[in-house]
Amino acid sequence: MSMDELRHQVEAASRIHPPWDGPRTGAPGQRDKKIALLCEDLRNGGILGVAQGVGEAAAVLQWQVKIFDARGTPTGRDKAAAAALAENPDGLIVIGADAEAIRQRLLTFQTRGIPVVGWHVGPKAGPLPGTPVAMNVSTDPLNVARITAAATVIASAGRAGVVIFTDSNFAIATAKANAMAEVIRACKECALLEVRDLAISNSAGQMPAVTRELLERYGTRWTHALAINDIYFDYATPALIASNVGTDRLKFLSAGDGSPAAFMRIATGTYQTATVAEPLSLHGWQLVDEVNRLLAQQPVSGYIAPVHLVTPDNVGFDGGPQYRFDPGNDYRASYRRIWQR
Repeated sequence: MSMDELRHQVEAASRIHPPWDGPRTGAPGQRDKKIALLCEDLRNGGILGVAQGVGEAAAVLQWQVKIFDARGTPTGRDKAAAAALAENPDGLIVIGADAEAIRQRLLTFQTRGIPVVGWHVGPKAGPLPGTPVAMNVSTDPLNVARITAAATVIASAGRAGVVIFTDSNFAIATAKANAMAEVIRACKECALLEVRDLAISNSAGQMPAVTRELLERYGTRWTHALAINDIYFDYATPALIASNVGTDRLKFLSAGDGSPAAFMRIATGTYQTATVAEPLSLHGWQLVDEVNRLLAQQPVSGYIAPVHLVTPDNVGFDGGPQYRFDPGNDYRASYRRIWQR
């Protein structure tokens, strides 16, 4: 794409007060339901925000919700999934875990007739046919990645030196990293210096040393860091400050999820200049709505929320003062009308 086309995409994703374009009809609220919430790692701000949205929406329907935290490890996933199944819930919501990695566990829920929906559980947003997951609630991960990379190209006037951080334990992360890399490679004067595979669960321990290593290796050629999640930058920032790297020298842009720390960095001009913020609370409400539809023997809505890029120019709107993206489009009222609550 030309620079003008990239700029147009970035501007569209950065608009203030994006209108509600989600479902307006569906199933009335089902009564007396018990939901198991299987979370990959509640230390991740995105996962925590979605879980809080689920709790808020479930309270409207007077559903019981029980949380199971896998804490980011294979053993934890197995234990959490087994404990969730033992509760014999009416529905399962998976937040942040790779559905393929726990496929056998999810099949046991499916066999028992327990509907399963998820958030960021695969590389594709929307229904996941042929899997135990009826609906993967997410913005389109490839669009998220492309917008992030496009913003990098525009901000650097087509001369960015980029390192991309990803986590190959998750198919969605790999897909996002590949899409970002494709945009950077297509920029003639940009340089993709490296794609660094670093597990999110290890980022606290490894990211400071990795940041110092990359500074030594690439020097001033490294101008922009892209990541599949803001959490990498939580631990890169102290390393940059300790190394006396100026905030104008290296810029962070993240393809998810819009953590409070990311909002704060953007608002204060501390290295990070953009994040594609997921509407975490909205996604929590949508997860509850998708389960409600399945419990009412209706198909999922298939709704995919549009990409929203948070920048210094719009960080003060749509929930920004609370360090989150919460679109001011009355989505809560829309779901309440659908549920007749």
